[in-house]
Amino acid sequence: MRVWPDRPERAAIGLGEWPRAAGGGWGRRRRESRLRAVHLRADARVPEAAPAAVPAAMNRFKVSKFRHTEARQPRREAWIGDIRAGTAPSCGNHIKASCSLIAFNSDHPGVLGIVPLESQGEDKRQVTHLGCHSDLVTDLDFSPFDDFLLATASADRTVKLWRLPLSGQALPSGPGLLLGPEDAQVEVLQFHPTADGVLLSAAGRAVKVWDATKQQPLTELATHGDLVQGAAWSRDGALLGTTCKDKQLRIFDPRAKPEAAQSTPAHENSRDGRLVWTGTQEYLVSTGFNQMREREVKLWDTRLFSAALTSLTLDTSPRSLVPLLDPDSGLLVLAGKGENQLYCYEAAPQQPALSPVTQCLLESVLRGAALVPRRALAVMGCEVLRVLQLSDTAIVPISYHVPRKTVEFHEDLFPDTAGCVPASDPHAWWAGSDQQVQRVSLHPARRAHPSFTSCLAPPAELTPATAQPAGTPVGDADPSEGFSSTPSSLTSPSTPSSLGPSLTSTSGIGTSPSQRSLQSLLGPSSKFRHAQGSVLHRDSHITNLKGLNLTTPGESDGFCANQLRVAVPLLSSGGQVAVLELRKPGRLPDTALPTLQNGVAVTDLAWDPFDPHRLAVAGEDARIRLWRVPPDGLQEVLTMPEAVLTGHTEKIYSLRFHPLAADVLASSSYDLTVRIWDLKVGAEQLRLQGHRDQIFGLAWSPDGQQLATVCKDGRLRIYEPRGSPEPLQEGPGPEGARGARVVWVCDGHYLLVSGFDSRSERQLLLYSAKALAGGPSAVLGLDVAPSTLLPSYDPDTGLVLLTGKGDTRVFLYELLPEAPFFLECNSFTSPDPHKGFILLPKTECDVREVEFARCLRLRQTSLEPVAFRLPRVRKEFFQDDVFPDTTVSWEPALSAEAWLGGANGTPRLLSLQPPGMTPVSQAPREAPARRAPSSVYLEEKSDQQKKEELLSAMVAKLGNREDPLPQDSFEGVDEDEWD
Repeated sequence: MRVWPDRPERAAIGLGEWPRAAGGGWGRRRRESRLRAVHLRADARVPEAAPAAVPAAMNRFKVSKFRHTEARQPRREAWIGDIRAGTAPSCGNHIKASCSLIAFNSDHPGVLGIVPLESQGEDKRQVTHLGCHSDLVTDLDFSPFDDFLLATASADRTVKLWRLPLSGQALPSGPGLLLGPEDAQVEVLQFHPTADGVLLSAAGRAVKVWDATKQQPLTELATHGDLVQGAAWSRDGALLGTTCKDKQLRIFDPRAKPEAAQSTPAHENSRDGRLVWTGTQEYLVSTGFNQMREREVKLWDTRLFSAALTSLTLDTSPRSLVPLLDPDSGLLVLAGKGENQLYCYEAAPQQPALSPVTQCLLESVLRGAALVPRRALAVMGCEVLRVLQLSDTAIVPISYHVPRKTVEFHEDLFPDTAGCVPASDPHAWWAGSDQQVQRVSLHPARRAHPSFTSCLAPPAELTPATAQPAGTPVGDADPSEGFSSTPSSLTSPSTPSSLGPSLTSTSGIGTSPSQRSLQSLLGPSSKFRHAQGSVLHRDSHITNLKGLNLTTPGESDGFCANQLRVAVPLLSSGGQVAVLELRKPGRLPDTALPTLQNGVAVTDLAWDPFDPHRLAVAGEDARIRLWRVPPDGLQEVLTMPEAVLTGHTEKIYSLRFHPLAADVLASSSYDLTVRIWDLKVGAEQLRLQGHRDQIFGLAWSPDGQQLATVCKDGRLRIYEPRGSPEPLQEGPGPEGARGARVVWVCDGHYLLVSGFDSRSERQLLLYSAKALAGGPSAVLGLDVAPSTLLPSYDPDTGLVLLTGKGDTRVFLYELLPEAPFFLECNSFTSPDPHKGFILLPKTECDVREVEFARCLRLRQTSLEPVAFRLPRVRKEFFQDDVFPDTTVSWEPALSAEAWLGGANGTPRLLSLQPPGMTPVSQAPREAPARRAPSSVYLEEKSDQQKKEELLSAMVAKLGNREDPLPQDSFEGVDEDEWD
């Protein structure tokens, strides 16, 4: 920055080097007019102190002590590397720091990386991972008093508080406290600056102030006009400011009233508004966009809230700004997500001005940013600020230093700062206490070292972590399986809090001694916790779907598929069903497709598992039509079904084929009966009764001997169809009456029911099939959404996939027959809602890529396959721990006549091991390769050898300069051709 000795004001404004101030030019005459305007404004604000306004205006040109501040980027050796940061869109900063730890969003949804702030000696800092939530972590914050107390907010609509251990200790397996769930995903989270146990959260249009000690909200502020984008406490903790998508900046006094005390239009554009408070209660800074989509920064005075004191326009960019303000120094750092530049300003409210200080070009793209607490700065090195830049693969600490000649403590740069002992508790603060945190000196010789441990999540008896570091895989586990804590170790609001003993997977897989030792510390976890769902290449999609019927009843999956074809109901009249060939992906023609003409609206449809060419379709006329699709696909419109089943007197809900017997079909109807048909005879054989309201769902047991139903009358029933038409057992079902589904799990010993509770929250209930009357063994609350969760269960892995029509997320859980019953795995999230989601047969999976599930996702105009895979290191071996022998589901074990006569069958099993692949359980263990230290390698060569090798490498890299250039071979044209 240029400094003129005779014009010190140029040093404060930085003319010609920084973005313009709003409404200002750089001519001398305009500067003079602006000074007069400031003078007049000061007169208008403080009429009784008019004589003092002139010195205040003159202070604007006072040379700043931060004018020579420089940003220093460390060498790569000082970076915190070997990380994989997440880039999920949210209002949060994606990274936060205390005086001891750093927490950041990893690339696994719901998982945070934890790393020490300072390195211990020459050892490399190890990054451990904490599984926090079942969905994306949207915001996080460390307690200002307790370095090891972390709060996290998530798209799963909950807030959790975690007690992090000292270095070398195992991370917690569950949160210390849980707040929520909220009605929408929680976007903003912040601890109170003076009272321990008070924090605010913003979810959707609601902002709540919590007393975490009681896990209850102290108050809920008045509903905002749109999505809340930012919220922050004032420095003294008395006021609370919010930014909203409705473009309003609001100030609340939460202890006085829930309504906003003040409100004013902030920025003309509704995109990504944020705010931070300065060191005093009266002033705050907001960032946002103007009407021209330019990024701008505004300085506000809460006593004159109708207009900003001053504003600054940066540039035109779609990237949102992350404001980081140090209240003690007034330094403001503006970081743009997805950019590689940091702007630093000095916020001087008394002048008022936002004076530029310095800029910093980054070596990598910024994904998130955070300030290191002032108590952790290197004050003897004149480090006035430290920014942690989160990039894709590293955390880069960027230090801001003020050059000083003498190595001593400078009182003018480092005033006393807030200490780590809270001034009050939630009860005292809510009662009106405004006591402030005692300030402490940053002078190393006078600095006190008090420690404070919050009562919110008291430390447990911790033992040294026996798990290997995250980068050291055990056996054939993928590197990510070295996490000290995993997403599957989470507890839910409705999950039993006491974890059972260490468990292995229900698929019969053993664990190594080191894994069992880790389980004893952290509780059970699923081997599928790091499952990755991804949409396959577009070449495998079926596109240009038109006229889909998206109004099928809630009891129907909306479409059905087998290994060959997909049947999709169309919206056109006549109950038309399109049949698409999975082996022929691509764009469908614009002309009408050949269809099956049912004549009435379709309510449900299902493929025969033992005859891939037969499709059963239920209609609103209480009839079931059986269609036979030609082996080469549907080439023309079919109007005559192969058979029509009549017997029901009301509209049919759903169809379910028997899992073992051929030609056996079950159907439920509005006439409150379940009827079982012999398709070979074409007649009803059995009728089940006992329902008093609408039947939401039905399911055959894996052995085909029993049938379960869930009903709107709030009851869950199990029948033995061949024994009695009345239920064998009854038990309480979901409380909500909006819809439900049932499926048999854990080898037929349990029933999983998805439904709603009395507050319309979606939940999972797990029942023992032998004790329905006793109620569910476990209940898991998920979220609030209108659609019923459709469960798809894979008996080979014990995994259930759950999603609803219109959802964008697919939940994934491993089910256990013992506590904790539900082991959470990574979920799959899509950018747009799906209209249906079904599981394909196991034989469709690519086992060489460790693909354990293949699904089909129905969109508005396309059908796309989704593969769920497990990261493994040694994929050249057959992963027999993931792929046990599977049931041959396409071959019947007995006939309909035999089953109706009382016989039972056992399905045949099939190995999924491809030819030529060795099972990983039989693979030889590889000894870890030991690399010689680089110093040993260098000592073996002379200086002359090193020079020759370096020269040879440079020559090989540069290539032969005598080679002709590509343009040398271009042919020219004759001169007369130019005319």
